[in-house]
Amino acid sequence: MSGVPQRTLLLWCPDWPVLAAEIVDGVPATDPVVVLHANRVIACSERARAEGIRRGLRRREAQGRCPHLTVVDHDPGRDVRAFEPVVAAVEEVVAGVEVIRPGACATAARGPSRYLGGEEAAAERIVEHVAQSCAVESQVGIADGVFAAGLAAREGRIVTPGGTREFLAARPVEALGRPALADLLRRLGVRTLGEFAALPAGDVLARFGFDGALAHRLAGGRDDRPLAVRQPPADLTVTADYDEPVDRVDAAAFAARTLAERLHERLAGYGLACTRLGIEAVTAHGQELHRVWRHDGLLTAAAIADRVRWQLDGWLSGSNGRGGTRPARPTAGIVRLRLVPDGVLAQAGLQPGLWGETGEERERAHRALSRVQGILGPEAVVTAVLGGGRSPADQVRLVPWGDERVPARPGPPSLPPAAASPAPAAPPSPAVGAAPGAASAPVAVPDAGMRTGRRTRRGRTVAEPPWPGRIPPPSPAVVLPTPLPADVRDAAGEPVVVSARLAVSAAPARLTVGDGRPAEITGWAGPWPVDERWWAPAEARRRARFQVCLADGAALLLAVEGGQWLVEAIYD
Repeated sequence: MSGVPQRTLLLWCPDWPVLAAEIVDGVPATDPVVVLHANRVIACSERARAEGIRRGLRRREAQGRCPHLTVVDHDPGRDVRAFEPVVAAVEEVVAGVEVIRPGACATAARGPSRYLGGEEAAAERIVEHVAQSCAVESQVGIADGVFAAGLAAREGRIVTPGGTREFLAARPVEALGRPALADLLRRLGVRTLGEFAALPAGDVLARFGFDGALAHRLAGGRDDRPLAVRQPPADLTVTADYDEPVDRVDAAAFAARTLAERLHERLAGYGLACTRLGIEAVTAHGQELHRVWRHDGLLTAAAIADRVRWQLDGWLSGSNGRGGTRPARPTAGIVRLRLVPDGVLAQAGLQPGLWGETGEERERAHRALSRVQGILGPEAVVTAVLGGGRSPADQVRLVPWGDERVPARPGPPSLPPAAASPAPAAPPSPAVGAAPGAASAPVAVPDAGMRTGRRTRRGRTVAEPPWPGRIPPPSPAVVLPTPLPADVRDAAGEPVVVSARLAVSAAPARLTVGDGRPAEITGWAGPWPVDERWWAPAEARRRARFQVCLADGAALLLAVEGGQWLVEAIYD
């Protein structure tokens, strides 16, 4: 909470729900009008107050005092929509406006008073500007803190600096806007804000709770929080006016490139990138043209220029290729061109170099790959996304270029990436080529949904265990899309069998892949069991994996499942 209240200027529009009904629904505010919520009056016009109607009256009692009363239902959305032009008008004079509620907004008084020649001059200027721009009557109050400024605005008063406590002291406790608390204070003999503020803060907190302590701060002239001003959105639109109408495609292409570079620089200045681009053009005869272009990725300066050039070419040439019909060509050249970034998001790209070379290769590659996709289809260009899993094939998901890169399984990988095509990799694990029967990894436990990641335990971050049964590093260089059938035999020529208890019948000695020639196994490691999704019989999978090293220097990742040996991956 703020210790020293900030000097605050608050603009208040009396009877705003009634004025909003007049602005939006056309209900005359000069007639006796009331706005009802939960069958009680929450706002009334000046004419209705003259008939004896006050806030809090029931509908039947209000209509009894004024039979020709106009009743309007409360609509918070209507009040907000009608108040937005008022806030925009205030922002044209001062910066940093906070909307307190529909009908009241506040700003720090220091800036406007210094710029406009004093607090009184600033208040007069804002009230006059709102009246001229929105045809709405308003009052301004200035005091230390938002609460005191709101009470001062109801009287159109400027409280002297440091005099806020004395200004509030004589106010009744009903000014706090808490009917239940005000009624309780009245019954306890506390009738003014000054008497309430004189009570010890600890006793107030113990007796009335946190909300009562907050009201106690307000009664003593202390604000509950600083102003939370809103920042007007940045104007990212770029516009170019031409003295000579542009009616040739080559001139339009030059104009498009210049304007696209301006838009890209403006977006980059705010750390933004464009995903949806609006192109607007105005001809010399006043004809307005508009089109929106959408892109799945981020529009670069060259991509923006291309789309603007294509659109201007379509407008100026007036042809659509097939069909025999031609859209109407503009009757005159273009005199105004406007680019509107309709969809923007934060840009997390590379920081440009001193001469702008960093990242240009990536942009050219992106344009080339996008063009290939446009010719061959989205699935023609894919990239690998690493994720969780136990086998190398499970850890990689191929995603079309430009799509969201989300892994197929949760959990970032803790091993080097397994590629879907030949790629350099580290040499085989030291376990490959070890003595027969050597094991380089502990026996895996059944899958319980565990994955690699981080979690918090008693205020400190610890690493979660990896996927159980995962292949130890290094990862293989080539992962086969479809495992190849293989035959593994011992020195006596008998098939090698792995029992349910992971006992290997004999040391593997020869490997035959498909219809190929047998190769001698010089080293092996395993078995590493995996028992996946045992709780779902239709998806359950149980297998054991081995690493083997052959006499010709090749290293393979084998798996045995249901008595069948398979070659899953190859080490480099």
